[in-house]
Amino acid sequence: MILDTNAISAVLAGEPAIESVLQSARVLVLPAIVAGEYRYGISASRIRNELTEAFEQLLQQVTFAPVDQPITRRYAVLRRLLKEAGTPIPENDVWIAATVRHYELPLLSRDAHFDLVPELKRISW
Repeated sequence: MILDTNAISAVLAGEPAIESVLQSARVLVLPAIVAGEYRYGISASRIRNELTEAFEQLLQQVTFAPVDQPITRRYAVLRRLLKEAGTPIPENDVWIAATVRHYELPLLSRDAHFDLVPELKRISW
């Protein structure tokens, strides 16, 4: 299962509903883009030190997915496809979707616009 930024926030906030979903995952993958989004999000938080520490601990429990050449190719195809269909999604989310398509795993996210991406399975909590 691939984690979106809002899933990371929910995990680190201890939301009980997400725990049962995570238990069904055979692997947890964190895209580089999500790591950057989360780090940016906590950079201005008044509890950034605590969140940074919790995030670093989480990083030890997941598979980190860097942006590599196959993902850049998938990104280009997906961005073009979504634009031509008239259904663009936020830029960073195209990168996340490309990562999801590359690993062929479901995405744990509350962002419904991922449902516009063909062959992407989104799970919410």
